Parts: sequence; C-alpha cells; structure tokens
Amino acid sequence: MTYITYFQRLCLLSAAIVAVTFATSVAAKPQPTPTMEAHAPQDVQLSNGTKVAKPTADPVKNQTFALHGQMTFVVQANRPFRSAFSGTNSLKATGEVRETADVTLYAGLRPWSGTEIWVNGELDQGFGLRNTLGAAGFPNGEAYKVGKKIPYRRLPRLFVRQTVNLGGEVQAVNADLNQLRSERTANRLVLTAGKFGVTDIFDINAYSHDPRGDFLNWSLIDAGTFDYAADAWGYSIGAAAELYLGRLALRGGFFNLSTIPNGEHLEKQFKQFEAIAEIEERHSLRGHPGKVKLTAFLNHGNMARLSDAVSLAAATGLPVDVASVRHFASRPGASINIEQEVADNIGLFLRAGVADGRFEAFEFTDIDRAISGGASFVGKRWGRPDDHLGVAVAFNHASRDRKRFLDAGGLGVLTGDGQLPHPGDEHIIETFYDVSVSKNIHVTPDFQLIDHPAYNKDRGPVAILGARFHAQL
Repeated sequence: MTYITYFQRLCLLSAAIVAVTFATSVAAKPQPTPTMEAHAPQDVQLSNGTKVAKPTADPVKNQTFALHGQMTFVVQANRPFRSAFSGTNSLKATGEVRETADVTLYAGLRPWSGTEIWVNGELDQGFGLRNTLGAAGFPNGEAYKVGKKIPYRRLPRLFVRQTVNLGGEVQAVNADLNQLRSERTANRLVLTAGKFGVTDIFDINAYSHDPRGDFLNWSLIDAGTFDYAADAWGYSIGAAAELYLGRLALRGGFFNLSTIPNGEHLEKQFKQFEAIAEIEERHSLRGHPGKVKLTAFLNHGNMARLSDAVSLAAATGLPVDVASVRHFASRPGASINIEQEVADNIGLFLRAGVADGRFEAFEFTDIDRAISGGASFVGKRWGRPDDHLGVAVAFNHASRDRKRFLDAGGLGVLTGDGQLPHPGDEHIIETFYDVSVSKNIHVTPDFQLIDHPAYNKDRGPVAILGARFHAQL
C-alpha cells in the first residue's frame, strides 16, 4: 500500500470524525437561554488557557457532556542553505519537504458539580523536517519526536479536573476543547490529575502558545529552557493544583519523567520526576489586560553531566555517549512569561529563561538560555475580525559544556552536527498570517528564518516556508 493511500485514509477518517463530532456536539450542547444571549460578551483568555466570558450575574446552564474534534495539517519546506558539513542530527542542507497531520477527538463528562473528566483520542502521521532534528528551536510545534508514514493511534490525555469555588464574582466559562460550559467564582482551587500536558497548565501565553493557532516554532510556543516532563509526544502523568486569589494565581505540579531522556515511555512510580511551581500576577495597564508569570522547575532523574561524556570519550577514544555516564542528579530551570495588550487588537509577549547547562536536556530541547518576544495583531483593524497576524523573534543559547559536547560529536535531543568548531547563538524569526476561511476552518501561511541552526555558524541561515490547515468543532 502506498504512502498516498495512507494519507487518503487519514483524510477520510478526519472527515468522518469532524462530521460525527459536529452532529454530536450540536445534540449535546445545551441551548443558551435568551438571558445568556443578551449578556454574552466577547471571550477573554485566562491564564490556564481556558476561554471565559466576562463576569455576569445571569445563571449559566452547566454542560454535562461534550464531544469535539479537530484536524491540523502542516507542511514545511526548507530551502537549500550554506553548509560546511553536516551530521546525524542536521537539517538537510539540500532542502526538504515534510508534512505532519493529526486528528483529535475530545470527550468530556461532568459526573457531579465542579468535576470534569476528559479523554482525548488521536491519530498522528507524518514527520518534521529531518525527522524533527536539526535546530534547538525546531520550526514545527506539531511535529513529534516519533514520526511515522502510517497513521497511528495515541491517547494523549485522560484526566479529571475538580474546581472548588472559594468566592468572589461569578464567571461564565464557555464550552471549548477539554472544557465544559459552567460557572465558577474568581477565587477558586483547581485540581487536575491524570495524563495531560504540563504546558496545558504552565507557561501559557495568550499570544504565543498554540501551534495549531499561532506560532509554530518550539522556542516561541514555550520558553525554550522549560524542560518540561513529557514522553516523546509531549504528555506526562501527574497532578497539578491551581489557587486563584484576587489578582494572583499560584500553581504547583508533580509529574513523571521519561524512563530515559527523550524517551517514548514514562516512569510509573515517580522514581524520576519533575516538580514545578508558578506564580502569576494579573493587572491592567491603561485599561488593557496583562499578566506576568514566573515558572520554576526541577528535574530529578538519571541524566548525564555533559563534561563527563566528553572526558570519557577523550580517555577511551570511543564516541561521545551520554548513556554510559548517566547517574541520578537534578537539573533546575526558571523562566519569566509576560503578555500585555497594548491597544485594542494588539498584544505583545516576552519570555526569558535559564536552565542548568551542565546536564543533558531530559525532555524538551537543547537550550540553556533563551529570550523570545513578539506581537500579535487581530484582523479587526483591517476589516478581517477573525484573522490574525503574528511576528516574533527568539534567541537561543547553549552553555559552554553543551558546545564542547556538540563539538566532540555528541548528540543532543535535537542538535548534533558531528562537530562545532565555530559555535554561536541560534537566531529565529517567525511570521504568520492566520486566515479565517469560516468560523471553524483556518488556513495559515508561515515563514521562518533560522540563523546558526543548532548553534553552528558554519551552517545556515535556513529559510523555512510552511502552511497550516486547521479545522475545529
């Protein structure tokens, strides 16, 4: 059976899921009362990624069941670029075209007041450029570290969420993916446990966090230094607590790491774990909302000190191998995350982070210091209220130990050109324009330029052209 046949199957299954999702969600969705319609303001984005309406005194009928679906297809091509040499983990200097596709079905149930249970089933297919290798800030946030030609099934999320209201103004929570329509108070405690993404709760930014709707580059959708617990697809098993009090929110989480760094399988008994803490402050600047978040993490697991791997290779004459020098250690990191609306339909964001560069990255990518920022513009300013434009830059830095490791032939999570005689910081520019074809269908052309990919001044710059198709119900 040919590759195109498998892709056609994926498209047919996508269409079937979207059709079933639409029919079921319409049937399951409670119809709004006239009072709700009369007082239904525009959605605003909360710090935990949910969309809520502005406070209202009118009652909201709690949703007890929902079924949603989404499909995302991304195609990217890197143009040929200057390259003095290449290695195992290098982007293809002669150019390449790759695509990724995923279809997700979301099912939610409210067994009793304040509780939601969600399960997500997914079909994945495709590859990132060079099989998701070649740049610390990889250009496709929809590409996983496991690529396959044939669509395969995954269970990315299966979790329970409990919300305990603690008082304050009542907020109407609108129905969305992994969220049932309900009411809650401004002050509240939210507990989440099961299998889900760490970044479902931590390091969220309204303008740069969703590769299905805004920027695609890994070092823009999250802090590049945030080495969050995850399997090769980006999900972990654990628990998180969120406490909202006035303008502040406090979050904490505890999650399983992979059995081996960058592995496909998660720990079962938290022998290797990640602890995370985050504090958020919400404010208004000249009438425009903004948030500031400080996030810190600690990974404790069987990981290699990079200098040990280099020393052992020099002493034995064998290739650099992190597996032979792994031992239990802890790798900390921290980041700041700022989002600020500066005018109607214009928002800015900034992230900066640092992580311990003495050790191999456990899960995410090979970045030890990072800063990124950009702007988001809603198309209402030019008569397209459902379109938006994004422009951003990212600067990624590797520690001295990591550069020496890569120069000795070491392979990181995403980087490793076989040598690194002239290291430099990785510089990234990305811009996209999200076109709303209809309420539920968006098409997005995307352009990225990566200079010094994988910290290598002897390669690049790399121009990457891309397009994204996204449908959601």
